[in-house]
Amino acid sequence: MSHKAGFVNIIGNPNVGKSTLMNAFVGERLSIITSKAQTTRHRILGIVNGEDFQVVLSDTPGIIKPAYELQASMMDFVKSAFEDADVLLYLVELGEKELKDEAFFNKIRNAKIPVLLLINKIDKGNEELLGEALQLWSEKVPNAEVFAISALENFGVEEVFKRIVDLLPDSPPFYPKDQLTDKPERFFVNEIVREKILMHYKKEIPYSVEIDTEEFFEEDTIIRMRSVIMVERDSQKGIIIGHKGAALKRVGVEARKDLEKFFGKQVHLELYVKVNKNWRSNEKQLKRFGYNQK
Repeated sequence: MSHKAGFVNIIGNPNVGKSTLMNAFVGERLSIITSKAQTTRHRILGIVNGEDFQVVLSDTPGIIKPAYELQASMMDFVKSAFEDADVLLYLVELGEKELKDEAFFNKIRNAKIPVLLLINKIDKGNEELLGEALQLWSEKVPNAEVFAISALENFGVEEVFKRIVDLLPDSPPFYPKDQLTDKPERFFVNEIVREKILMHYKKEIPYSVEIDTEEFFEEDTIIRMRSVIMVERDSQKGIIIGHKGAALKRVGVEARKDLEKFFGKQVHLELYVKVNKNWRSNEKQLKRFGYNQK
């Protein structure tokens, strides 16, 4: 029996639902999801295995014009998504009319690989809006197959996935069949803590934060973790901790609940806050946190 395998890369503007779609395909919560733009910072792989196929999905940061070194590094992850894709998923939101970066848009229109253009969040509109969107995107990206989906409601997702498998090249699997992602466990601890910060803090705070899980000890019945929340300024440290530590405690309680679901085991989580001045513009620090891969 022949076997298919390939890399399927998901790109689009911020907040179009790339992470929701990735999680719907994989059936696990690998990518964090919030209503804030730039939630995804890294390129995250999710692996879906069938008897005769392996789909390696890649969730990338939303396409933006970089304002500082961290964002430039995030865009490098998006650029790399073009280089190794066997199938490209270009995700737009119902009502959206353009991609923020014209150079990326031209790459999509001139792609030599199959492109599936997915109009997401159709549950938020009506038939007239959807009809206009289908016509608009069919004309804008004539090389793409266009699908209407709702990743959140799981509508149209199975149809897209079947088409992806059809388009995969014949290949042995790239990863062991029981592997779900390419990221280590500590990465998901960092991401779940960061998600809670994105949810509960405003303005610049969530974008000035990076998480570093310094300890991860797994025992028979419990996993003990110690994570440091890095901020750029002393004033941000005070905001993260909150009055009498209440804000930090809320982050810890919510993160622990999600971590216990993710790992299927009791979790003991210690959180600390440290100032790491201007880490977002420091190449050495960005490399340490897994961004600058050049």
